[in-house]
Amino acid sequence: QVQLVESGGGLVQTGGSLRLSCVASGRTYSRLFRGWFRQAPGKEREFVARIDWSGTTNYADSLKGRFTITTSNANREWYLQMNSLKPEDTAVYYCSLYSTFPPGAADYWGQGTQVTVSS
Repeated sequence: QVQLVESGGGLVQTGGSLRLSCVASGRTYSRLFRGWFRQAPGKEREFVARIDWSGTTNYADSLKGRFTITTSNANREWYLQMNSLKPEDTAVYYCSLYSTFPPGAADYWGQGTQVTVSS
């Protein structure tokens, strides 16, 4: 059984930075995407970033240049560095381990971590 645990959320002012972490325990398959998604109040969950087993990254177009996804510890941990944060970045951020896009309920998800950006 795979478990994902996020951390690093919090309250930050506009223009500030946060680094989210996701730690995977249990059996983690190497050829899966490590990703980040977010869901703002009243909105659907949206893709933020992902990294694959070769280190190739993809980002939501609107977030390129501000967010960076990385991994460590044999891909058991992945991170989301968020810079120049804006109020519209306020959301619950979820990490995910999945094989096909978009990931669904059958994939692995963390419990979410709240990010709030004050104006």
